[in-house]
Amino acid sequence: MVADEKRALRAELRERRRIRTSTERQNAEAALTAQLRTLVEQTGARSLSAYLSLPDEPGTREFLRWADGEGIQVLLPVSREDGLLDWAPFDDEHEELDAVGMPTSGGELLGPIAINDVDLILVPAACVAPDGTRMGWGQGYFDKTLGSMERRPPVYAVIFDEEFVDDVPRERHDVPIDGVVMPRGIVTCSAHD
Repeated sequence: MVADEKRALRAELRERRRIRTSTERQNAEAALTAQLRTLVEQTGARSLSAYLSLPDEPGTREFLRWADGEGIQVLLPVSREDGLLDWAPFDDEHEELDAVGMPTSGGELLGPIAINDVDLILVPAACVAPDGTRMGWGQGYFDKTLGSMERRPPVYAVIFDEEFVDDVPRERHDVPIDGVVMPRGIVTCSAHD
């Protein structure tokens, strides 16, 4: 059963992230920041949606500060109890937790359609396959958001190198993405058949 496969794979990936040393995390964040900057330059993005990374996740905070300093509009997700995402402009000074305990910017709250105007979307993932199949952490927020967009800009997951895997269990509601950003580089995914 796909749900059981995903549950087992998520547990394994969580454990790998949990045992990563602080030095490994810092080195990965520095490399990721450089790769994310390259992606922004390649795409010419002047606005993007991203997320504030949790301690075990590949670090996005250094990149977000850089993007904000460059005048790039950054929107962060705000989880709602109904399974949708609102959005808030990045504010490095004010951070709070949303309805499900994820970090986000405090301040002006924008509705779900605010993401429709960004040039680039960066999403978290547990792992991604070369065909663009992304496995998140099981809440479905990003699949719902991406699946409801009429015009979708490029979508890239931010992962550690070893989380780009040969195959990911896929369910009908899983929305494929365009690529991944890892410390070792940027990879464009092939489309689903």
